[in-house]
Amino acid sequence: MEHVTRTPFEVAETRHVEITLPDGCRLAARIWRPVGDAPVPAVFEYLPYRKGDVTLYRDAIRAPYIAGHGYAYVRVDIRGSGESEGVLEDEYTAQELQDGCDIIDWIARQDWCDGSVGIVGISWGGFNGLQIAALQPPALKAVVSIASTDDRYADDVHYMGGTMVIDQISWASHMFAINALAPDPDLVGERWRDMWKARLQGSGLWLKNWLEHQRRDAFWKHGSVCEDISRIEVPVYAVSGWADGYCRTVFRLMETLPGPRKGLVGPWAHKYPHIGAPGPAIDWLGEELRWWDHWLKGKDTGIMEEPELRLYMQDHAAPASHYKHREGRWVTEPCWPSPNVERRGFALGGDGTLRDGEATGTEWRSIRSPLTVGLAGGKWCSYAHPGDQPVDQRRDDAGSLTFETPALDAPLEIAGDAALELCFTVDKPVAQVAARLVDVSPEGTATRVSYGLLNLTHRDSHETPEALVPGEIYRARVPFKHVAQTFRAGHRLRLGISTSYFPVAWPAPEPATLSLDLSNTRLVLPVRTPVEQPVPRDLGTPRGAPAMRATVEVPGVADWEVTESFADGRVRVKITDGAGRIRLEDSGMVVEAHTEETYGFTVDDWSSLHAEVVSDHALSRGDWRTSSRTETSFHATGTDFVIRARLQAWEGETLVHENTWNCTIPRDHL
Repeated sequence: MEHVTRTPFEVAETRHVEITLPDGCRLAARIWRPVGDAPVPAVFEYLPYRKGDVTLYRDAIRAPYIAGHGYAYVRVDIRGSGESEGVLEDEYTAQELQDGCDIIDWIARQDWCDGSVGIVGISWGGFNGLQIAALQPPALKAVVSIASTDDRYADDVHYMGGTMVIDQISWASHMFAINALAPDPDLVGERWRDMWKARLQGSGLWLKNWLEHQRRDAFWKHGSVCEDISRIEVPVYAVSGWADGYCRTVFRLMETLPGPRKGLVGPWAHKYPHIGAPGPAIDWLGEELRWWDHWLKGKDTGIMEEPELRLYMQDHAAPASHYKHREGRWVTEPCWPSPNVERRGFALGGDGTLRDGEATGTEWRSIRSPLTVGLAGGKWCSYAHPGDQPVDQRRDDAGSLTFETPALDAPLEIAGDAALELCFTVDKPVAQVAARLVDVSPEGTATRVSYGLLNLTHRDSHETPEALVPGEIYRARVPFKHVAQTFRAGHRLRLGISTSYFPVAWPAPEPATLSLDLSNTRLVLPVRTPVEQPVPRDLGTPRGAPAMRATVEVPGVADWEVTESFADGRVRVKITDGAGRIRLEDSGMVVEAHTEETYGFTVDDWSSLHAEVVSDHALSRGDWRTSSRTETSFHATGTDFVIRARLQAWEGETLVHENTWNCTIPRDHL
């Protein structure tokens, strides 16, 4: 990245501002804005991840740069997080969204703001940006939503295809730890201790909240803007990456938003595109400024004259758990659905072939996968950490039904969402299916391109699942994640179908045998016809403000280890994510964080599945030190999910808070 030290405007930073809301609660903001008295538009980012430390690395790169081009950049901690008062009890609450509207009104009334506000965010901030836009605060003029969703149930960290993704356990544990962090006494004074204790006592166990809603009920419909997308009238720029968990949203928004819209999907994991990995990263801040200049300043930047959707068409990559760069090229589509993409059916043959066209014959094939299928699957949402992308699929394929094309005579491009249309029977009342699209090289290596999951009790509805009747014939459709991918000549396409996919998704209560009627089952691919089009505008080299000043006192560590005992069949996946110990030089704060996640089972023993997450965090400055440990243990019986959790917090060496949870939650067709 090119770190830019000179921008059109000199920037002043206010490290801590308190915004008093109508109910008297004070929320903490960090504000960067041009020096001078002239009012400017504002860009608002609204997160629970602590403006003073956790997100400061990325904020320091983007916020001063945008402010230096004539904007006030306002970064606010959500109620109950960072230095904001209150207690954060869950994601996207009605209180959070109303607070967001009140903050926008406050920003617009400041003498340094010209009355126009845009909202930007990645992940949580991308979610609540769309949700707040649906509430239509008058001063909000445009949205940039990155790595977000319009559907909190069907396309978030919680449930994919009605299966529970393991990232739900991981993410709940992360927020469990984040919510235990103390406010900074240098910013809030003596209030810090009371604010901290209120959080420790009141934030709760979010994993329990989420597991109490295993179907798409009112809990998930709240905040799902797809319930009435017409409520979003302001322009939206939607962005994501193929390695991210949220790429589907971009396509749905391009198809459903009533107002002006743009879409961009790169090769990235869960990252802002200017720090995007796998690369190539782009000059996203320059692109974002073109958007803000158009909608907040009324400048003709040409951005709305360009094609609606831009995609990174990935080339083949050898399977790896981590990529620094993905080969490919940028393509554009005039709209979505695109006239350049047609849906083409591929028949599954009893001999394991996968062929373009209609099925012939009346064969059935059956599969009951071992629990080891899925160990090569990576995470539902990659963070570009070593280990979290899928590795060579050959072992997973060995425990699956597989169907494969002949070697391709010519390159084949797909863009969009593949789907598996199933005709099936099962022998258990609850069962799931995982389907994977794999690129097989001439050397035999197998790279997962996309995949889909479906809890078969949700075959007709996520709101009203129904148990399966063994032996009865059903139909279902398994949607895959969207992707743009080129399959080279000489390569083969492989479809893998399994009945479990752990630790991507929690398995069904007991092993199930899935039988497919191949004459009525097919893979549908979104085949893209390459078209002559102008070379898309160069998205440029990443640029941003200089990085924050920090000293790494203990290096971070990231690891993903799979171990298997041939003696007793125990399998363990251990994921280590440690930030080390970092001193933030501007504030003197020292930040420490270390998390270990463990997922495991004993081969062929469904009752042995378990998950544990332990997180240690500490904040210190001089003689002041607070620390916490959060522990989450999760397992299941045939009828229930069981959570054991503990939170401990220390001020110095003194234990000041401890709480434990012991929860049993009935399984609901899951």
